[in-house]
Amino acid sequence: MPAFQSIFLAAVILSFGLKLWLLLRQMRHVWQHRGLPPAVFAARIPVEDHRKAADYTLAKARVGLLHLALEAGLLLAFTLGGGVQRLHDLLTPHLSPLLAGTALLLALFLVSALAELPLSLYHQFGIEARYGFNRQTPGGFFADLIKQSLLGLVIGGPLILLVLWLMGIMGDTWWLWVWGVWMGFNLAVLALYPTLIAPLFNKFTPLADVELKSRIEALLQRAGFTASGVFMMDGSRRSSHGNAYFTGLGKNKRIVFFDTLLTQLSPDQIEAVLAHELGHFKHRHITKRIALMFVLSLGMLALLAWLKQAAWFHAGLGVAASADATTLALFFLALPVFLFPVTPLMSLYSRKHEFEADAFAARHSEPEHIITALVRLYRDNAATLTPDPLYSLFYDSHPKAVERIAKLEYYDRVKSSPQPA
Repeated sequence: MPAFQSIFLAAVILSFGLKLWLLLRQMRHVWQHRGLPPAVFAARIPVEDHRKAADYTLAKARVGLLHLALEAGLLLAFTLGGGVQRLHDLLTPHLSPLLAGTALLLALFLVSALAELPLSLYHQFGIEARYGFNRQTPGGFFADLIKQSLLGLVIGGPLILLVLWLMGIMGDTWWLWVWGVWMGFNLAVLALYPTLIAPLFNKFTPLADVELKSRIEALLQRAGFTASGVFMMDGSRRSSHGNAYFTGLGKNKRIVFFDTLLTQLSPDQIEAVLAHELGHFKHRHITKRIALMFVLSLGMLALLAWLKQAAWFHAGLGVAASADATTLALFFLALPVFLFPVTPLMSLYSRKHEFEADAFAARHSEPEHIITALVRLYRDNAATLTPDPLYSLFYDSHPKAVERIAKLEYYDRVKSSPQPA
């Protein structure tokens, strides 16, 4: 067995073994703490709601076990099983190199999506329906799937074609050209998403509640935030889960509330949730994440440029003769296996941003309103209050509920304490 093939197989076993161990830890920890909510939530979350959240988490985790097995199976089938090579051999005789390469990469996405479709259907119409969250119809589900696929083809196809073209004609510096295209593509998507992409899937209407809109505009003015508008999204078409976010760049920035959120929370709580979202803006979290993504992508493309010339890389992953498309395919299949151990760093970075946004919200609204809003969202969304610490360390982009509430209660005590004259 070639050396890199052995290294890759060992990395797959370690990576998926770690994922499985973490998921089993999560299931065991949630089950063991199913009986009662944490003390800080004892008077805030009814026992039956806490148990529902535990059962919902466990149900999703059981599907997660199947997803892990499917993910590992597809990875090994595409690489060591020769799947990428077979697709290359099938497409190359009938198409030009650029079109064959584009078709190969799109085919990998299609096969993966079809393989995962049964699990997606079970999650939506089994688990989500069982716990009262699903509002999607089968027709709506497949309509979304078709639109997503067509959008991926319309946007992703030309992007892949352009990347392969640059790889072929730009010599040793092709990866710098691709990096520039990748940066431009991501910025364009961020700018155009609110007005061109999101409306393909949801209806956005200006916030009609005059009193709430007035409160929101006053908060925006205090925070120094300008947006193209405050909108309500018909999230209830698909789910009863509630959320809020702001999106877009420059003049296209907009604030979006799910209609479900507007019915779940009081005006005070909605204002507090918005203050949290504005905290992300004021701390430039989106800008920082974009900058980090660009730096990391530059490093990844430099690595890809080196591996493009390495026969051992292709041979070790089941490809006999390298081509630009097979190099891209193998790289993006293998990369997550080797990067999984650094997942906690990215999660830690995200949690840091959430704490900063909470602190901003506590200064610009009442901390107690943020606390009650979070408690309501934890309860209504059946979010577990007792995740396994190691699982949370790896996966959770938001702080654990107990930690988050404790921090907000501290801000509330500080804000309520008498200030020295």
